[in-house]
Amino acid sequence: MENLNHMLAAVAEIGLSWQILTVFWASLLGIVIGMIPGLTATLGVALMTTLTLSMDPDRAILVLVCMYVGAIYGGSRSAILLNIPGTPANAATSLEGFPLARSGQAGRAMAVATTGSFLGTVVGMSALAIVAPWLAEFALDFGSFEFFWLAVFGVVLCGQLTAMDDGLKGWISGFFGLLVAMVGQESIHAYARFSWGISDLSGGLGLLPILVGAFGCAEVFSVMRGEAGQAVASNASGVLRASLQAFRHSFTWIRSGVIGTFMGVVPGVGEDMGAWVSYATARKLSRDPDGYGKGSVEGLLAAETGNSAAVPGALIPVLTLAIPGSAPAAVLLAAMIIHGIRPGPLIMYQQPEFFFSIVAMVFWASVGILVLGLLLTRPLLLILKVRREWLLGIIFTLCTVGAFAISGRLFEVHLMIAFGLIGFLMREAGFPVAPMVLGVVLGPILDSNLRRSLALTEGDLAPFFTRPISAVLALLVLGILLAGLLPLGRLIRKARERKRAAAP
Repeated sequence: MENLNHMLAAVAEIGLSWQILTVFWASLLGIVIGMIPGLTATLGVALMTTLTLSMDPDRAILVLVCMYVGAIYGGSRSAILLNIPGTPANAATSLEGFPLARSGQAGRAMAVATTGSFLGTVVGMSALAIVAPWLAEFALDFGSFEFFWLAVFGVVLCGQLTAMDDGLKGWISGFFGLLVAMVGQESIHAYARFSWGISDLSGGLGLLPILVGAFGCAEVFSVMRGEAGQAVASNASGVLRASLQAFRHSFTWIRSGVIGTFMGVVPGVGEDMGAWVSYATARKLSRDPDGYGKGSVEGLLAAETGNSAAVPGALIPVLTLAIPGSAPAAVLLAAMIIHGIRPGPLIMYQQPEFFFSIVAMVFWASVGILVLGLLLTRPLLLILKVRREWLLGIIFTLCTVGAFAISGRLFEVHLMIAFGLIGFLMREAGFPVAPMVLGVVLGPILDSNLRRSLALTEGDLAPFFTRPISAVLALLVLGILLAGLLPLGRLIRKARERKRAAAP
């Protein structure tokens, strides 16, 4: 009861003061940053940290939390309207949101995404306030062995579920992404792998140029290759009705919120995995799995709920263990330390009022994205009045600027174009692009934890299969592989039978 009083007092303190204006302008700025390809939540929080040094700690952290929540949500705008995820966490959103926009239901898609983001943030906020110590303790049980299997599980599951007809193509795409992630200096001895003496390759291949290229440039190339088409039909009617209807999928958003929160808690996993695992679970349990990839409202709701729930989930280890759950959370942790706040196991005893202030900040940030998201649905739909072919120059320019702004090197622009071509060719050949991008995201996690595990056991592989959590994850991976290979085996047998039948 005392904790509830603390939380309600913190919520009232922000809502009944001028800080509520800070909530809305910071959330709006986060949405705008999230919409622009290349300007991710990490970059937004990092840039804003330098601008909050003169603010008092409470207001500075409020700005950064609202920026964080808004940016993760804002990436869904460009994912739905242009099939270009504004942040890596919104890649799953484009799988369902863009087909809805193409069918003239962009307003409905944006309303569902807005509602899902709000509900996911609320679910994650509830976990942050109620079960934070328990979840943080559970995350401590994950060692390097478990992180390895978690990365493999994510790639295999994503490959299986995003390849509609052939799971093998999805796995090939995912493991190609893992190979791409191996380029550059490895984490233990800084040995340059697959660089062939090229200094630019020694530093590794950045995620953002690959993401912008595989989704943004590839989309530009696909439109250039096809015939001139009409603008995507826009229909902004029924936004409020679509938002209210999203609440009816209670099982989907509650389940996705819990999954996203858990993925946020696990250090190093973050919003990307929150979206993908929530989306994959929703598809697996759906009554209409064949409708996924064609504009499923349920899939869109699951993806947006999962990535938004991971935001407060990532704050749980930040506040209780001083361990970031994701890259933006790591920047936020640094900002807290800069402003004289010391997160850690003692924060609940030494600064309980600050802990519940964070909960209140997350709550008001979720309100901010809900209000702004629904109000800005119609203005954002104006972009659909323009023929997509006319937008190619603007889109390509934004992709180029976003890639170049990361490090100020032309190499990143070349990398973006290269992966644009790769993404385009993969689409033409029927290979899903999303598993490749996820492989690049999870590659460093898989690589570093595999090497760390082998160093701890002196090359012994037994702990990968004997530790309880590792064993469960290994069995899940094996189950997914067998489930995907069985249809492949049937196809091979049918092909052999047809060949024998055709033989004279």
